[in-house]
Amino acid sequence: MELRHLEVIAAVAEHGSFTAAADALNTVQSNISSHVSRLERELGVTLVNRTTGRLTPEGDAVLARTYRIMSEVDSLVSDLGALKAEVSGVVRAGMIGTTARWLVPHLLAECSELHPKLRLVVAEGTTTTLDPLLATGRLDLGVVTLPVPGRDLTSEALFREDLVLVVARDQDPVTGMERVGLTDLGRMDLLLPAPGTAFRSELDAAAKPAGVRLRPRAELDGVRLIASLTFEGYGPAILPATAVPQHLRDRFRLVPIDGLSPRLVGLVLRNRGMPSASTLAVIDLLRKLVARSEELPEGIHPADPPAVAPRLEGATRRLGVPNG
Repeated sequence: MELRHLEVIAAVAEHGSFTAAADALNTVQSNISSHVSRLERELGVTLVNRTTGRLTPEGDAVLARTYRIMSEVDSLVSDLGALKAEVSGVVRAGMIGTTARWLVPHLLAECSELHPKLRLVVAEGTTTTLDPLLATGRLDLGVVTLPVPGRDLTSEALFREDLVLVVARDQDPVTGMERVGLTDLGRMDLLLPAPGTAFRSELDAAAKPAGVRLRPRAELDGVRLIASLTFEGYGPAILPATAVPQHLRDRFRLVPIDGLSPRLVGLVLRNRGMPSASTLAVIDLLRKLVARSEELPEGIHPADPPAVAPRLEGATRRLGVPNG
């Protein structure tokens, strides 16, 4: 078995056909077919359905291990570079969108200054889309909403983020109020998360004991979508504080909400495997960045160190926090 065989399987899975995989790897289709066939003969199973171009269940099992093997090879190269007193290589990081907006610029600046040979690749997504990429080794680290489910991931809290009512200053339904309660929220029409989402379930669970029923002007799936519509003037919304970029703070007011707990955001790694020297360097930078409380955006508060977040063993994600 050769690494090239595994790279080909990953390319077929990601691009959906032998032809597309050949284009991605700058080779010809016959080479792709040859590599796949040799690996199938060695393993004694069919890995790719030739009619659909999709991996078989056996192919999916091989793919999961392939990503981990390729990640370890990258880490090996990075570790050898670190022995020469230089941190180099590629670090693949996944981040929820509202956090990536303010954290990535700082992280890129620090990496450029301290580790110029390190290349950072950032994938933006929701926590639920990033978790499986972390568990399978397609990402080296993640900054996501905690806690994380299952046994494949381990986490460390980085910061807490306030959930706030975002209102346009020229259409402010709570003018003169520095804080609002759940009862106040029940008196206005809100852009709310869609029913059945974790964020909406938590908002409803917090409002119910207070006898409050939240009134939706619209129900939407995705924090970024809700924020965008709020910024376009379609109504107030409950959002993480960093969902409002700094250049919009003069037009929108962030009002604290009594009765809603902040969301916890943290660093997530795969349980198995050892982080590379380059990944450890990025982790160190992340910890230092969030420890500079005076430089953090409004509504962000460093977690008390050391803060290892709980893991949900085989359960679904805890209700109550937006995951994007």
